[in-house]
Amino acid sequence: MSAVHVPVLFKEVMDSFSIFEKREDLVYFDGTFGRGGHAVGVFEKYHPVKMFASDQDLIAVEHAKIHFPQIEITHENFLKFAQNHQNKDTKFDMILLDLGVSSPQLDVAERGFSFNKDGPLDMRMNQKSELTAAKIINEFSSEDLMQIFEEFGEVPNPFHVVKAIVNDRETKPFDATLQLAGLIERVDGWQKKGFHPATQYFMALRLVINQELHVVEQALPLLIQQLSQGGRISVITFHSLEDRLVKNIFKSDQTGFPISKKVIAPSDEECKINPRARSAKLRVFQKGPEPVKPDKFALRRALRNQP
Repeated sequence: MSAVHVPVLFKEVMDSFSIFEKREDLVYFDGTFGRGGHAVGVFEKYHPVKMFASDQDLIAVEHAKIHFPQIEITHENFLKFAQNHQNKDTKFDMILLDLGVSSPQLDVAERGFSFNKDGPLDMRMNQKSELTAAKIINEFSSEDLMQIFEEFGEVPNPFHVVKAIVNDRETKPFDATLQLAGLIERVDGWQKKGFHPATQYFMALRLVINQELHVVEQALPLLIQQLSQGGRISVITFHSLEDRLVKNIFKSDQTGFPISKKVIAPSDEECKINPRARSAKLRVFQKGPEPVKPDKFALRRALRNQP
């Protein structure tokens, strides 16, 4: 496999699969392949005999076909993959979902994800989808925009931004990322140093356009079903809505258990090197019964209860 950039929480993801170090028949599924950063690590450390992947980004799929012929990749999100895999015999020992926007998507202005680079108001992860950020901003009612920003962006009071959007689009439709980011910056202003005022608004639009919460909610239970006994699924999230959803699904599923009650966060060193890692969180679920922890105080109680 060819070398690629190191993705977020790389060491932590590799460690999450450490129970498989001595296995030789592993099957791996990467539901958000991107540029294959995590997959390279899994391949080099654990040598799975089969590797599957999916990505809804056409560019990522083409990249995988060229650089990773060992991997069987399909152009679809991980929900579609899980649905299509339901009646197949193959079980996965390792599953990884790296949610959010990949660095190549953010860095390419034409994809419309970044409020720091001027590009079309797009934000589609799947370029074949019809709904774009421009369509939402220019055509949705003020009530719908309020709901989107409050519910998916967790913006406390988007009223003034929505009012300005509805007013400005009458004169000139919104078609560029910096056009929208500039309006939000002008209306809301900078409330926190280093935190662009458009951050939550752009996140809300991205979540709605790509149905990200719905996909996670529907896909995780299916993927857990498709784990082998003792298999693990590791999920990286980048904001509270997704993290809360993953946490609750892992906690409520009766077929296995979360391997840690505390969320796994990136180190300070990684955050300094890659500021995009600051909001990343990792949760890991294992299929099968939870190991019984030794009772540290059993002997002490037994001695105390002796006549």
